[in-house]
Amino acid sequence: MKTNIGIEIRRVPRNNGSGKRGKTPAHEGSNWGGFVIPALNSRFRTTNRILWWGLLLTLAINHSFPAVGFADKLELISPHWEGIRYEFERAFKIRYRSETGRAVELEWMNVGGSSETLRYLESEFKNKPAGIGIDVIFGGGLDPYLALKKAHLLESYTLPKSLLEKIPASLAGVPFYDPDHSWYGATLSGFGIVYNKVVLGLTKMPVITTWEDLASPRGFGWVGSSDPRKSGSVHMVYEIILQAYGWEKGWRIITGMGANVRNFTNSASQVPKDVATGEVAYGLAIDFYAWAQVKEAGSDKIGFILPDNLTIITPDAIAILKGAPNPDVAKAFIRFVMSEEGQKLWLLVEKSPGGPQRFQLNRFSVLPSLYALSPQSTAVKLNPFSWRSDFAFDPNLGSERWSIVNDLIGALVIDQKHLLTRAWKEALDKGGLSEQEWQRLTAMPISADGALALAKTKWKDPAFRNQKLNEWSHFARSKYLLGVKPPIIGSEWYSLVTFLVLSLGLVAYSWKKRA
Repeated sequence: MKTNIGIEIRRVPRNNGSGKRGKTPAHEGSNWGGFVIPALNSRFRTTNRILWWGLLLTLAINHSFPAVGFADKLELISPHWEGIRYEFERAFKIRYRSETGRAVELEWMNVGGSSETLRYLESEFKNKPAGIGIDVIFGGGLDPYLALKKAHLLESYTLPKSLLEKIPASLAGVPFYDPDHSWYGATLSGFGIVYNKVVLGLTKMPVITTWEDLASPRGFGWVGSSDPRKSGSVHMVYEIILQAYGWEKGWRIITGMGANVRNFTNSASQVPKDVATGEVAYGLAIDFYAWAQVKEAGSDKIGFILPDNLTIITPDAIAILKGAPNPDVAKAFIRFVMSEEGQKLWLLVEKSPGGPQRFQLNRFSVLPSLYALSPQSTAVKLNPFSWRSDFAFDPNLGSERWSIVNDLIGALVIDQKHLLTRAWKEALDKGGLSEQEWQRLTAMPISADGALALAKTKWKDPAFRNQKLNEWSHFARSKYLLGVKPPIIGSEWYSLVTFLVLSLGLVAYSWKKRA
């Protein structure tokens, strides 16, 4: 047999025909692993010596740079968009190779937004409590991590002191990392309102500064929101409203805002795009989606505000999942994300030294020191560590009632959107909403304490949950239809009546012809 570099290799005979093992004379070549390489004879000619060393060099190269099939692995689940996944995978592969001398392959799973990711993980761990074959959860805000820690589904990992001492413990009362080191804030997120300056100029509508302004009747049809059941970032806006204004007034704002929403999208990223194209004038947005549209359309056309003392800047976290199959690689990834090298990917403009190379991420860093960099090199101009708010947000409360708040918004606002919008419009057509109409349309079937009690006890019982959802849907239909003049002319009822009359007429005509 000949190798691809011309050396002939043949197997040593197991015996010499007499039942005894064969013996290879010394002049026939060297014995290496049961093979004879005739070219490597006693003379060691120069040419063959070069070929031999070439073979050894080839083996050494293959050992130093293993094939992809032998690379280390990292399994991640993440609601992050393509740009974040690409930039962190690209940079981490380089860092991992330099630290370990080995290659690493990252496998990403995306099952939807934060809420869908949490539901997926809870379901998978229910079937496989020891581990689900995923190493790291990356992104999705803070609330899912609080829920996962409470369920004992996260692995604790303490960062090296050199990294941990650079990260603040909290901002405005919101922690940056878990005291037991079960999760870390990989970046920060601000929640605000994105608006189209051109549309506002044409319609003579004002730049708004509070969440309450979004419920004003003058914004009817001009507000954008995604479905909070499918978007963790938009869910956070609704939870912020409930905590900033209190349960009763908060739901009054959420209901009025829901009536003004043109349509509830499936993706949080779609809302700022709709604002940029003029489909709506205002939109609920997490900071980086808004800044992406400001960058693309220009700050002369698109604006973004954080309502003063009515919002928060909160961690967007990362953690190792229970039973991670590749714990050492997972720890290396978390160290990289929390390092200065990883944090620069969030903050710097694309193609800058140390910054992202293909996608500009427009995100906050959790390292205060990076905000001293030149403004020309940073994509985010706001320093969250100089931002102040008197609003005290309770992340544990938000986490405990996450699911039930989503279900209330779904049953009372989104799923009954057509009835809510019709009732709202009819009241506006009459000259505005009286206080009595406001109270009727925004009435709630459950108190804050009642909702929290259910969230802690019965809400994970599917039968009970479905029963309550049906009750709430009936409650919503009743209050939206109460006092509303039944539409006949120019509506779906007119079409139905017309269809029935024509059908009966055709039947009568048919019987008459037969007679």
